[in-house]
Amino acid sequence: MTLDEALAKGLEGTPLTVDEAMALNDSVSTDALCDAADQVRQRWMGDVIDTCSIVNARSGRCSEDCKWCAQSRHHSTGIAEYEYIPREDLIEAVRMNDAVGVRRFSMVTSGRRVPKAQMKRFCDLYRDAAAESPIYLCASMGLLGREELQMLKDAGVRRYHCNLETASSYFPELCSTHTHEDKMATIRAAIEVGMEVCCGGIIGMGETMRQRLELACEAREAGAASIPVNILQPIPGTPLESTPLISEDDVIRTVALFRLIAPKVTLRFAGGRARLSQESMKRILRGGMNGALIGDMLTTVGNKIDEDYRMFDETGFKKS
Repeated sequence: MTLDEALAKGLEGTPLTVDEAMALNDSVSTDALCDAADQVRQRWMGDVIDTCSIVNARSGRCSEDCKWCAQSRHHSTGIAEYEYIPREDLIEAVRMNDAVGVRRFSMVTSGRRVPKAQMKRFCDLYRDAAAESPIYLCASMGLLGREELQMLKDAGVRRYHCNLETASSYFPELCSTHTHEDKMATIRAAIEVGMEVCCGGIIGMGETMRQRLELACEAREAGAASIPVNILQPIPGTPLESTPLISEDDVIRTVALFRLIAPKVTLRFAGGRARLSQESMKRILRGGMNGALIGDMLTTVGNKIDEDYRMFDETGFKKS
């Protein structure tokens, strides 16, 4: 696989295999990879940046043992804990994001799943949000079944977020309380009820480059409309707190290869990018990325919205 062959496939909309992407990783410079990925991004996604924002709608006390996560009750991280976001806080967040032109907005809850008995309350909050603003509503509420997903869809939610987190070959190293297949079942159910799915993961958790590329391939094959790319921020109190940071060049190359593996899917800057230099973030935006989660993340501080918009403008993007 040469870079010219990979570019031709990308411009046709044909995804690279993991083996083909690995061959490029072993033989092609970072700038050459990014230039090819940028052409593919422009061909299929244009110059519009797809923006979204999230709010932590239920925090802490999660039963799952995911090694990266501050919200697990198995780890001691000192985060705030609460059962429901107050309605007034939700509406304020919706209004603020709508006012600055953010396209999508999601409530995210801690825990394996929102119990069916509590789903009505969250659905009522979504109906309130829909009445307040035309913003595109998304949800991230764990390993839901078809009935609960249908309730969310009926309440106005159009996209469901369920990260695979890492490749299926590496997932058992990071979590023992649920499986990759549990996640796939939720993704399939969301698609069955007519939702789009947002499905990506975290890089830098000790996985190999091949496993990162397997994640991109698995997310695309699962039907992802959007693949969020998070960069691990090791959080004190979690089992990954001492994990060495991957290099900025590794992040840049990963995103470019993701674009060639998923030429027609939105690739979304998500958590962890605040540690990158402006130069690296701009190289990524001109190297395959076309979406961004903006504002604060769940338990960590994100990038300032006005600074993000300035960066998007400087790299030739238009707001969605």
